[in-house]
Amino acid sequence: MSDLRPTAVIVLAAGEGTRMKSTTPKVLHTIGGRSLVAHAIRAARGTSPQHLAVVVRHERDRVAEHVRQVDPEAVVADQDDVKGTGRAVECALEALPAGLDGTVVVTYGDVPLLTSETLEGLVAAHHAAGNAVTVITATLEDPTGYGRVIRDAEGSVAGIVEQKDADEQQRAIREVNSGLYAFDAAVLREALSEVGTDNAQGEKYLTDVVAIARGRGLAVRAHLVADLWQTEGVNDKVQLARLGAELNRRTVEQAMRDGAIVIDPATTWLDADVTIGPDTVVRPGTQILGASTIGRDCVIGPDTTLTDVEVGDGASVVRTQAELAEIGPGASVGPFSYLRPGTRLGAQGKIGGFVETKNADIGAGAKVPHLTYCGDATIGEGANIGAGTIFANYDGVTKGHTNVGAHSFVGSNSVIVAPRTIADGAYVAAGSAVVSDVGPGQLAVTRAQQRNVDGWVARRRAGTKTDDAARTAQAAQAATSSESTETTQGQPTTETKDARR
Repeated sequence: MSDLRPTAVIVLAAGEGTRMKSTTPKVLHTIGGRSLVAHAIRAARGTSPQHLAVVVRHERDRVAEHVRQVDPEAVVADQDDVKGTGRAVECALEALPAGLDGTVVVTYGDVPLLTSETLEGLVAAHHAAGNAVTVITATLEDPTGYGRVIRDAEGSVAGIVEQKDADEQQRAIREVNSGLYAFDAAVLREALSEVGTDNAQGEKYLTDVVAIARGRGLAVRAHLVADLWQTEGVNDKVQLARLGAELNRRTVEQAMRDGAIVIDPATTWLDADVTIGPDTVVRPGTQILGASTIGRDCVIGPDTTLTDVEVGDGASVVRTQAELAEIGPGASVGPFSYLRPGTRLGAQGKIGGFVETKNADIGAGAKVPHLTYCGDATIGEGANIGAGTIFANYDGVTKGHTNVGAHSFVGSNSVIVAPRTIADGAYVAAGSAVVSDVGPGQLAVTRAQQRNVDGWVARRRAGTKTDDAARTAQAAQAATSSESTETTQGQPTTETKDARR
């Protein structure tokens, strides 16, 4: 198929997209974790073209910078003040090497469900028939807003008429122009030089190239596709959501065909770049986003959002939000855990309920079971962090790092004031504030001596329910003590018992 590679693919992304009613350029809106134009570029690049050009104009710098991030090899072409798709393509040709021959494919930056396979099918049909122009068409129940495809008696394309220029009979036609073309490069270049702006929009239409090619007796044919979603563009946020939902349906379905077990596809959202291993169970209400990779035999969810997270085989992640984190094989996370960027949990490790971590490297088999903030820390293999522990990593000016050694134990409700080192095999007593390093095998205890102040409630909280409860309890204690004393007085002493012997 190498001889069918297009010489160039041109992606048109210059439009303002006023119906989006947004300060964000239309082609930078996202579905499935990618911008609309990134979807278009990926489909174009998948055909292995010699050249790829993206035409920009509205919010030029923002769009051009994004294009360079997505595909550094793409040529960014600027459209001038002359409006229309024909002029956009002409500007792209001017930015590409002069004298191109072969096949030029034209596509759009707002058709996100279009695939490389469909573009390859277009190019193959174009070559097989020896066409000067081949256009992808679709048959719609409601063709309103689309250019209509006019066929001759032999079934070839006689012309394409835009909605605003069509008469009543032409508007009744249901076969529409997708705007996706394959052109002979020389025909395209020469025809565009003849196209004017004498139409209802005052624009230089790319569709006029079809009429010019026909007028020269050249072959112009349609390539009808059955998957209408691939020809549908985004013009407003309703369509953005509609195509986003369809893309997600396809992504989830492919994940299941690849071996994932998705309990409720309707409430599961997977970005296009996510990978999930076989026999991993994805429970309802789960979003797996960005470039996340999930191993095999995992359990993810319910009610979980993972963004750019790597999960090892056999791990469990329940009711968790995580971003830019690594979860090792066989590890468990959740419920109600928050893993911030830089979290790394080792194999068989545990991050439990209501735990927040950030820039924390938690070793194999180590446990942070519940109610803990663990930030800027390294926790060694097999260590245990008790409930309610706080890693105090920020003093208002700088961040400090804490090291907890292998198989150490930090008691519940402790505060570790960074920077701090707790060595291997050390203990921290519950309720301690650790302000000095702890050596191997040591027990760190920083509790104050407990002091119970008699009568405090009676003096400071007199007349409250607490005072009433205390008085009742004191009376009960006194009565119990009195009964005990009387019983003791009625019993013989040890000396008396010995004398009787």
